[in-house]
Amino acid sequence: MKYLVMVQGTQADYDAMRGEASADAPSWNEEQLQAMYAYMGAINDDLAESGELVDAQGLAEPARTRLVARDTDGGTVITDGPYGETKELMAGYWVVDCASLERVTEIAERVTRCPGPEGLTEYPVVIRPIMDGAGDICAQ
Repeated sequence: MKYLVMVQGTQADYDAMRGEASADAPSWNEEQLQAMYAYMGAINDDLAESGELVDAQGLAEPARTRLVARDTDGGTVITDGPYGETKELMAGYWVVDCASLERVTEIAERVTRCPGPEGLTEYPVVIRPIMDGAGDICAQ
């Protein structure tokens, strides 16, 4: 079965990776960034070798997002940048094809161990099964 494994982040986290610390996110140095990239790269390599990796991508910072929605009059509302309902957004993802929920949970647990600076916010890793068809909506 295919699963979406999502990691979260905030604009403050992206700023911190550029060396701009805040009350919400400690600054990263080059060594810490390289360790994070190497760690995530090793996960990607292992998943590719096992045949479980379908896709994996890091996403651009929330400040480069756009939200397109409908207003109550049926018009379109377009908002640049992060939106106020939530600070955390998907920062990256893997699509994996695994034999079981237990296996994808092992992968997600490994993702939670990614290195970073002391005081880094530890977001949960979200696993979502990817539906194969309309019949999955009714499946329990």
